Amino acid sequence: MAAGKAFYFKSILDLLRKVIQNNSFFARTKGSNNNTHSFHSKDEANFHPLGHTGLSDLTKKNVIFDVEGVLLKSSSMFPYFMLVAFEAGGLLRALALLLLYPLTWLAGEEMQLKIMVMVCFCGLKRESFKVGRTVLPKFFLEDVGVQGFEFLMKFRKKVGVSKLPKVMIEEFMTEYLQIDFVVGRELKVLHGYYVGLMEDRRKFSPLSSMNHEMLGEPKMECDFDFIGLGYSKDYLDLYSFCKEIYLTNENEKREWQTLPREKYPKPLIFHDGRLAFKPTPVATLAMFMWIPFGVILFIYRVTVGIYLPYNTHPALMSLSGMKLNLSEPSSFYPSIRITNKDKKESKHVLYVCNHKTLLDPVFVAACVEPPIKVVTYGISRISKIISPIRTIGLTREREKDACTMKKLLSEGGVIVCPEGTTCREPYLLRFSPMFAELSVDEMVPMAIDVKVSMFYGTTVSGFKGLDPIFLLMNPYLTYSITRLQKRSEASNKGKHGDSLSSSSFRLANEIQGEIGEALGFQCTNLTRKDKYRFLLAGNKE
Repeated sequence: MAAGKAFYFKSILDLLRKVIQNNSFFARTKGSNNNTHSFHSKDEANFHPLGHTGLSDLTKKNVIFDVEGVLLKSSSMFPYFMLVAFEAGGLLRALALLLLYPLTWLAGEEMQLKIMVMVCFCGLKRESFKVGRTVLPKFFLEDVGVQGFEFLMKFRKKVGVSKLPKVMIEEFMTEYLQIDFVVGRELKVLHGYYVGLMEDRRKFSPLSSMNHEMLGEPKMECDFDFIGLGYSKDYLDLYSFCKEIYLTNENEKREWQTLPREKYPKPLIFHDGRLAFKPTPVATLAMFMWIPFGVILFIYRVTVGIYLPYNTHPALMSLSGMKLNLSEPSSFYPSIRITNKDKKESKHVLYVCNHKTLLDPVFVAACVEPPIKVVTYGISRISKIISPIRTIGLTREREKDACTMKKLLSEGGVIVCPEGTTCREPYLLRFSPMFAELSVDEMVPMAIDVKVSMFYGTTVSGFKGLDPIFLLMNPYLTYSITRLQKRSEASNKGKHGDSLSSSSFRLANEIQGEIGEALGFQCTNLTRKDKYRFLLAGNKE
């Protein structure tokens, strides 16, 4: 208890010390006349405003920077370890980390880090750990401060120093921010499994590797010409090669703006994981308290969807926090219903949709009166059970799938998602042209957008059977569907003597563009194979 009180008062004193410091964006510590610069603590630094330091032509300078102090807005590392615990270890491991949070909060920084590493990594298989590539980059990018990022990007070569395990931070730094070299703690491995311990930082010296990877040729250590941003007492040997060191001003850092999506060095298109929120301690506690109610909510929504008439769905679903927003036409049921009266006149109706979740066809079906079917490349047994409409699986064999769709179109309306897989972010993957080769009376593009509040309803590396369960467990779920201008059979035919192949590609690209424009999404040439190749490093689904 005494140690906890001492740590508490020490934290208060440190905070007061930071408040009375200079109000500059960064502050400088003056180096000695030679290449190395030795210092012992931040308190011994001489502070100067950044504008008076004489820094110019940064494109010719190299920089060593503290990732947490210079790049990220948040000072808490708990959310990132919670993502590892939840996504890689499961609910029980995440609950254990949450219950230990008060203990880690009272402990010192180093002990806090060791406890979280032990809880999150112990027993995980090294080869199957992909959270650092598939989940964490999204949350790191949303925590990047635009002021620190823009200043950092002016330098020629960049070395990021982090107190986090390297396996958590490296993919984000190198893949999305194009940082040249990342220095972080290595985790100990035994027989291919993490043991929950970190290597001793004193035994690791990255200088020789930096010579080769950053500068492209062997050089003497004294040839490094680095500027230091931030401060990390764990890598004094590395910072000792900086001619000048600048410390982040905490007062201004609190006012940093989040890096906007359009300024990402590399677009964030693919990511994985179940959590749609940043798992701070309070938010994580709220999630665990919500899960029992979420299961009840899932049962209610499925019961309404399967057993009650379509015209009762909007009112009953809205009572559970689920909304269905429809645009054009304004009525709940569009005028293109397929009824017995006009079945002979218009029975080949193909609804072409972008793909956000596995339940997209169910919500599209709510806009048209049955009979209607959906074709998909992959669906779990649970999804088939809870789906109120008939679902037919495709084989990815082009000729066979085309025959299947033609047969289904002769029986009524069909829903198809040409992207072939889901995409969470505001991007559209390339549309497969197979649907455009079919002879249909009408083709109706449907633009879909989904807003979730707690859980994503899609996954790549997780168990797909849980996708609809997690989606319907969301406290609030909004589906927005826009029916675009329908196309008749004549308008779908090739123009200017186009062949069937070129005509189908043209039509697929046109419909992709129309849906992208309606949603404000960016169209890409990426495909399902690109998604799985990126997220699973070449593994098959």
